[in-house]
Amino acid sequence: MNTTQSHDTRVPDMIGSLSELDILAIQQYSDHQGTSGRQPEKSLMSAVLLDAVECFQKYLLLHDEYSNRLFREAENWILDNDREWLFSFINICDALTIDPHYLRKGLLRWKQHAMHSVSTRERNKRSA
Repeated sequence: MNTTQSHDTRVPDMIGSLSELDILAIQQYSDHQGTSGRQPEKSLMSAVLLDAVECFQKYLLLHDEYSNRLFREAENWILDNDREWLFSFINICDALTIDPHYLRKGLLRWKQHAMHSVSTRERNKRSA
């Protein structure tokens, strides 16, 4: 398993094909829109969304306090249906013409798959 160093923590490289598609879709949206014709607010919204998706995926399987906090914050933000706050998940997705329910469903499916993969791997290690 590949790992990368982040905040003195070993980070498993668990980003599967679904997560790569999620991140690529957000990045491609940003690239497609370009920065010259896009409002700065939408560039910021795109960066906030990308950061949340990356934190959700990067910190899911780490168990130190810092990683747990970042994951929980990202997950809570993604699952919140707040429409009052301009930079809520729902409002950012709407502003970027991304279906928030589709993205949320994909991230939750990715989470379930990642956790299942790890638990299967741990069971296999114990039985070996």
